[in-house]
Amino acid sequence: MPLLERIVVDPEIVHGRPAVRGTRVRVTDVLSLLATGATEAEIIEDYPYLAADDIRACLEYAASQAEQAILLAS
Repeated sequence: MPLLERIVVDPEIVHGRPAVRGTRVRVTDVLSLLATGATEAEIIEDYPYLAADDIRACLEYAASQAEQAILLAS
């Protein structure tokens, strides 16, 4: 399965925020944990229903979103 298929956006799950498929764990939750220094192993220990590929999918999703152009009103 391609990593991005692990991320879903569904209005019925966490108010439409991007989340790991089959969970209510938002991409931002995983990114915040990584940003504060949590390791992949620590995240999986705290969320045993996540896999290493789920964490990588969150990173890939964030990278793909950062690539989008931002339009500024003048």
